[in-house]
Amino acid sequence: MGYLALLRAPHVGRLLFGTLLGRLPAGMTALVIALALREVHAPYSRIGLATAAYAIAAAVGGPVLGRIVDRTGQPRVLLVSAVVAGGGYALLALAPGSAVAAPLGAAIAGLAMPPLEPCLRSLWPDVVEEDQLDTAYAFDSASQQTLYVAGPLAVAGIAGTVGAVAALWVAAALGLVGAAVVATTAPARAWQAPPRAHSSGLLGPLHSPGLVLLLLGLAGAGWAVGAQNVLFIAYAEAHAADGLPGGAGTLLALAALGGLLGALAYGAVPWRSSTATRTWLMALGMAVSYLPLILLPGPVAMAWLAFVSGIALAPLLAAAFVLVAELAPTGTVTEAFAWLVTLFATGNSLGYAVSGHLAEGSLRPVALCAAGGIGLGALLLFGARRWFRPAAEPAAAPSLPSEPVPAG
Repeated sequence: MGYLALLRAPHVGRLLFGTLLGRLPAGMTALVIALALREVHAPYSRIGLATAAYAIAAAVGGPVLGRIVDRTGQPRVLLVSAVVAGGGYALLALAPGSAVAAPLGAAIAGLAMPPLEPCLRSLWPDVVEEDQLDTAYAFDSASQQTLYVAGPLAVAGIAGTVGAVAALWVAAALGLVGAAVVATTAPARAWQAPPRAHSSGLLGPLHSPGLVLLLLGLAGAGWAVGAQNVLFIAYAEAHAADGLPGGAGTLLALAALGGLLGALAYGAVPWRSSTATRTWLMALGMAVSYLPLILLPGPVAMAWLAFVSGIALAPLLAAAFVLVAELAPTGTVTEAFAWLVTLFATGNSLGYAVSGHLAEGSLRPVALCAAGGIGLGALLLFGARRWFRPAAEPAAAPSLPSEPVPAG
């Protein structure tokens, strides 16, 4: 009933639809760049350069756009960034074979990617009742799982029918339409960040030590997901003769399904523990669920482990969304959410890169790399729990206290 009540609330359906539509290009871009450039016989080195340019630019642009949103509001930033990002996709589509235009177009598309995720999370407190916030963030987190499946499927379908370059134009159109749907809603037009806390200074939300520690812990979760992707790809290749239907795609889809169901279950529970406690507990649960991957069992058992490993990720992010809003200094919440996206994506890329190098040998080090990333992240979140105080509290973060301050 919690989800039905949420979806019946004014503006919720439109905000979710527009945000998912506009975020779909983020799930498409890495694959569509590779396919579009290979379609014109570009070398793999150029594909790597263009993909890296997109990822790095998105990591830089997200917090910058988030800060601008906090200072000027949502509609203008969403619409202008969508138009600029669309220009980047257009440059890629018009000159995919160019050694200059392709990486430049990818960088523009990443740098100006509309900040729909942080904007939606900033809107939730104004759109739903306080007792629905956990449900809203959980549903938001659950919906992300569909992007990991829908994005590549959309690219495959479009590329297979009208070509990969056409998928670039579709990505540009989806970003613009999604941003327009969100930007024209009444909550987005009315939203204004509270006056910025003077103490935040140039660092903005990163002035909060608790928030920085939270983001670093979540980077460990991102690392684990990146390493897990490599593990599943390498495992499917090694067990191709064992009859694993769908190969790596099946394992990745099962992990995403686990995350979807985990988030829905999390949002349906009336939690009594603090947000900080739920966050480190979910991280610990995710670490525990990754440990069996080290066994590298047969395909059927591995499929079950893939599903189980995904269950805690989306609830962890749902709890983290609430905690980010609690820890961010006044007037910096959109930028804080953008930093969450950036740190998670950065950890994901690093986990992907390191595990990709390890995959040249045995698969067990890759599984250890995945489990180690979230294990360290969970330990950091548990150890930092006394720093997770809401920004509104006047007390400063403790320094060498005689007793730790409990988070829950």
